[in-house]
Amino acid sequence: MLSIFLYVCLGAFSGVRGYFSEEKQPQESTIQKPTVVLAIIARNAAHSLPYYLGAIERLDYPKDRISVWAATDHNIDNTTAVLREWLTVMQIYYHNVEWRPMDQPTSYPGEMGPKHWTNGRYEYLMKLKQAALNYAKRQWADYIMYVDTDNILMNPQTLSLMIAENKSVVAPMLDSQTAYSNYWCGITPQGYYRRTAEYFPTKHRHRRGCYPVPMVHSTFLLDLRKEGVKKLAFHPPHPDYSWPFDDIIAFAFSCRVSGVQMYLCNKQRYGYLNVPAKPHQTNEDDQGNFVHLQLEAMIDGPPMYPSKHVFLPPRHPDKMGLDEVYLINLRRRPDRRDRMVRTLYEQDIDVKVMDAVDGGALNSSDIKQLGVDLLPGYYDPFSGRTLTKGEVGCFLSHYNIWKEMVDLQLERAVVFEDDVRFQGNFKKRLLRLMEEIDLVELDWDLIYLGRKQVNPTQEQPVENVRNLVEAGYSYWTLSYVISLQGATKLINAEPLSKMVPIDEFLPLMYDKHPNEKYKQHFLNRNLQVFSAHPLLVFPCHYAGDPEWVSDTETSTLWDDDSVQTDWRGSHKTLKGSSSSAGLQSPISRDEL
Repeated sequence: MLSIFLYVCLGAFSGVRGYFSEEKQPQESTIQKPTVVLAIIARNAAHSLPYYLGAIERLDYPKDRISVWAATDHNIDNTTAVLREWLTVMQIYYHNVEWRPMDQPTSYPGEMGPKHWTNGRYEYLMKLKQAALNYAKRQWADYIMYVDTDNILMNPQTLSLMIAENKSVVAPMLDSQTAYSNYWCGITPQGYYRRTAEYFPTKHRHRRGCYPVPMVHSTFLLDLRKEGVKKLAFHPPHPDYSWPFDDIIAFAFSCRVSGVQMYLCNKQRYGYLNVPAKPHQTNEDDQGNFVHLQLEAMIDGPPMYPSKHVFLPPRHPDKMGLDEVYLINLRRRPDRRDRMVRTLYEQDIDVKVMDAVDGGALNSSDIKQLGVDLLPGYYDPFSGRTLTKGEVGCFLSHYNIWKEMVDLQLERAVVFEDDVRFQGNFKKRLLRLMEEIDLVELDWDLIYLGRKQVNPTQEQPVENVRNLVEAGYSYWTLSYVISLQGATKLINAEPLSKMVPIDEFLPLMYDKHPNEKYKQHFLNRNLQVFSAHPLLVFPCHYAGDPEWVSDTETSTLWDDDSVQTDWRGSHKTLKGSSSSAGLQSPISRDEL
């Protein structure tokens, strides 16, 4: 007993350097792929299953070399029906399918809700995972891969790449919108998570490779041919097991006492992992978290496509109680348009795409003919340059929306630029905010949803309205709600003949701009402007990021086609502490 305890402790403190040797197998045959069992264990996962199953069926691995072991239990949603529908169609493609549904009961004894983890629930999950492992052994499978149903394998090569690593236990690192992922870099002698210096460099891919770690979970591959793996078990726990009664910790203990090292690979982007709902949350929160995961995934990769073999109820997008939802997009940026239209659709938001004015396509004489002239004495506060053609195009794009609102007498609209990301549950948060604003009959003209706050600590909260502040001097016009009264005030200011960048113009109109000389050109500075707090919309990328592109900053001067400009001239576009003020990240398992 003492020797095992010391053995486990040594493993616990070995960290990412690894303690156990790794048994190597010969290279896989190039003639016939090894056989694999995919273990699918689902509970109350109907919101993610269509996308999860779509990713599973798109794995670029011969389906006749894959067997599927699927189980579902204690559901209060239609998880069982979704899985049955998919398996009914797909069973002809896979080598073998074993299906274990449990429709009743819908809860475990003593459970206080579907997010409550009782010991009975942990034990049953351990038994299910063990049953899948036993099935794989009976099938004489070479590998078994566990993939949780809130893990979406966007990389179709994930299974092949993990097999190629030739490890006993290996996991592809999964991304999320928080610090949460499917591994630990440290574990205490009592079996709990231990914070280490290696976690975030690994999570952010500042270092890339395949690293020994004390814990992988959610999605991982076992090589069943290796001697050490034959000793592994989920249930019953090892006789000397005294750590927390948790399936992933129990399995990590089994690996340690069996001399099997776990590995994590982050060489590529393999997929995404949904943030687990907290015990007090509902299935609706699960759905909201998963939608947000879909939106985040689209920023750095392709959309999550659902399985074609699973019925998805039609969506019913609406305008959130507003008269119009505008999306400003340059025609030569169809990738941004497609991402934003799909992003809004996934949130059940109906959108009207407004073609942006392409400042880069205008020459100086075109700009003069549009009645555009520079505000006397205006210079960029950082670079000292005047307007860029991109800034002119941006201003005209917003101006055209204000003008349409006035012409059509639209009472309220929301405006989005095409390079934004959303706070979780964006639609619900915005609807609640507008409802509270209407309840107190607040007089408002414009409400920022996304911006860069210059002096956030100086902004005062609005009485009787949660999550709303009086807006101070701000940069960016990522998104805002605007009223007909506000659009009329902005048009009546005749801004084209004394133009500044739009994010300088708005603070002038609500009298929060620091430049007194500029203010003298706008006499009626009575725009009533507020801001969501925390903010609901953020930039997809910031200046200097590899993926960052700006048609506003990278242009030429408005009145000189020969002078090129770039983002380095203006620090507005840099990510600063104020740019993300108010953003609250969910608590992640890594922080527990």
